[in-house]
Amino acid sequence: MSQYKFTALSEEDTDRLGAALAELLPAGTTMALCGTLGSGKTRLVQAIVQAYGVAREDVTSPTFVLCQEYYGRRRVFHLDAYRIADDDEFLELGPEEYFQSPHITIVEWADRVERCLPDERIQINAEVTGDCSREFEIVGIGERYQGVVEKLASRLASRI
Repeated sequence: MSQYKFTALSEEDTDRLGAALAELLPAGTTMALCGTLGSGKTRLVQAIVQAYGVAREDVTSPTFVLCQEYYGRRRVFHLDAYRIADDDEFLELGPEEYFQSPHITIVEWADRVERCLPDERIQINAEVTGDCSREFEIVGIGERYQGVVEKLASRLASRI
């Protein structure tokens, strides 16, 4: 497991993180986003999807529909487990199909369904650290994602 902490002092920094992730995520990646309300999870998804050519305003948290699909240079499935009662309810949505696809799958509130997630994934823990600042801990879980996190850290460090 490798990890990297990124401090975003503004929404633009979160956008920079999202754009860098979008460049580096391999096909078939599942990304698990964890954090409280207002910690920047949806903003990060907007930045990733925008990097694939989808308008930011088209990206909303899928809390009530549970899954949004975005079609840009890459296809992204955006799931939200906030209103999911338990693992069984989440599994009824058929997430395995998303996880096994060649597309990017992003799950907000992933900590609520952690046992249902693929063993290998990118996990991002987001934390509010100030009015406009957030800290993102990016963890590569599984051998497949070790290099991704290392490249991400290098790319973001070189843009300071």
